[in-house]
Amino acid sequence: GILFRSVFWDGNHAASRPGFYECSADLSTRALLIFTLGTWIAMEVAANCSLRVKRPLLDPRFEGYKLSLEPLPCYQLELDAAVAEVKLRDDQYTLEHMHAFGMYNYLHCDSWFQDSVYYIDNLGRIMNLTVMLDTALGKPREVFRLPTDLAAYDTRLCASVHFTSSTWVALSDGTGRLYLIVTGERGNSDSEKWEIMFNEELGDPFIIIHSISLLKAEEHSIATLLLRIEKEELDMKGSGFYVSLEWVTISKKNKGNKYEIIKRDILRGKSVPHYAAIESDGNGLMVVSYKSFTFVQVDQDLEENKDEIMSEKIKEPLYYWQQTEDDLTVTIRLSEDNTKEDIQVQFLPDRINIAVKGQRLLEGNLYSSVDHESSTWIMKDNNSLEISLIKKNEGLTWPELVVGDKQGELVRDSAQCAAIAERLMHLTSEELNPNPDKEKPPCNAQELEECDIFFEESSSLCRFDGITLKTTHVVNLGSNQYLFSVIVDPKEMPCFCLRHDVDALLWQPHSSKQDDMWEHIATFNALGYVQASKRDKKFFACAPNHSYAALCECLRRVFIYRQPTPMSTVLYNRKEGRQIGQVAKQQVASIETNDPILGFQATNERLFVLTTKNLFLIKVNTEN
Repeated sequence: GILFRSVFWDGNHAASRPGFYECSADLSTRALLIFTLGTWIAMEVAANCSLRVKRPLLDPRFEGYKLSLEPLPCYQLELDAAVAEVKLRDDQYTLEHMHAFGMYNYLHCDSWFQDSVYYIDNLGRIMNLTVMLDTALGKPREVFRLPTDLAAYDTRLCASVHFTSSTWVALSDGTGRLYLIVTGERGNSDSEKWEIMFNEELGDPFIIIHSISLLKAEEHSIATLLLRIEKEELDMKGSGFYVSLEWVTISKKNKGNKYEIIKRDILRGKSVPHYAAIESDGNGLMVVSYKSFTFVQVDQDLEENKDEIMSEKIKEPLYYWQQTEDDLTVTIRLSEDNTKEDIQVQFLPDRINIAVKGQRLLEGNLYSSVDHESSTWIMKDNNSLEISLIKKNEGLTWPELVVGDKQGELVRDSAQCAAIAERLMHLTSEELNPNPDKEKPPCNAQELEECDIFFEESSSLCRFDGITLKTTHVVNLGSNQYLFSVIVDPKEMPCFCLRHDVDALLWQPHSSKQDDMWEHIATFNALGYVQASKRDKKFFACAPNHSYAALCECLRRVFIYRQPTPMSTVLYNRKEGRQIGQVAKQQVASIETNDPILGFQATNERLFVLTTKNLFLIKVNTEN
């Protein structure tokens, strides 16, 4: 009794799509957009990169998804004990708490072994279900039991697990304790035996979001990435919480059996990352987030941190700048003992370099081009430097002087403020426009479909070097909304899926390829558009072989979107009269429970759906 609207668009819309991908690679034309969305990240050594779309993987003539009524086999297993769900406390009230812990996926897929999933129940048991035959499903079996009594900790987080390799597992009980466990060959009952090799308290509670196993010079080590949300008492802006990503490396020393922590690095940011993973060789880290992350020292003294925060609040701007439609004026305060000979100013078409007595004062790429031959500078009263820059693009308003530089302050005069207010009056006036078709029509959001509304958030993809802890690569994702991540090859980093126009594109990171670090490996046609209409979606996933994508709502319903397949019968497009060779199917499954969905995982053949008391298995593809 559920009706679904198929997704179609006319030929003009489809023809315009390649242009979107072309402009996504042109960083200069997107600078204004990047600034407006507030996610431009300026790094001294970071290379500003772009994602290269493979055009053969795009289908501009995609017809849309056709609802298929073919039944999907669904199997239900009742759990012996309820899933160890941890609900948010009263002091976990921010959106970041909801993203990290409220929307946590309690079902874990072992990517090293096909169709093997795990969850942790209220008894502290790690339970496993490995499917060999759908019609002969056994009960989930216990493979390990946590040593701690979880019920005794009021401030704990959800227990988390990550499958580091085919024989190692990283485990957190949610109380702040990290376990490294050697499992033997999982999936082989004769050799599988879970044994704790490392067990240590690491501070405040955390969840594990990624881990890798490394073997260098016959020394085995495991790197884990831990996520916390902590309170910053001195932060008076926003909620006062910040997100901490701790990169912990644990190694076996002196050819013994004891594993010890050899390195701890911490990144801090203001938003929960959409994606964070350690590179397969352990040399770097990649993060997709709405707000930027930076490394901090683990042993940083609290008093020094307080002094830095207070000094930042009272710090004077390095320079003040004004602009007109034709030029810009920059004023820099100097000490009184400077002379004209001490000043070095270099004007370039897109860059400015300023030094005093050989010390760099200000340098970087300008927001837009200037006429460097007509630009000048003078000293005033021996204590200030005044620079005049002539714009090449007259009339263009600069939102910043030097890209990414936060040391200056823009000064607007009253005439400029009045002109801006006048231009925006028709969008903000409380009075109705009696004739909107004649002049300055107001913005009408009702003309946009909900799926077409531009995203206010703009994420960035950053790559951090593991040795220098500096950002080496930055990709501003603009309106390319993050959708989900999936492990295609467990020996590689997890892939991430982004919305590009109406499509959803799957990207595989390759840390070894510095010139082409992110590879476009698959496309889910129109999925970016379709998923935007699912207001109640909770989890998103796709098959490792990208044969289908699936999402589930908070309750009951699961939507499956298959890749186009050849038609067995002849079908024609009514409008164009041409024969359709392939059709992409959409299917809907409804699980028989009123409990909320707590976990969701996809394999090449099956979907696994976890609720509080049941585990459902949906057969999506046959073996061939």
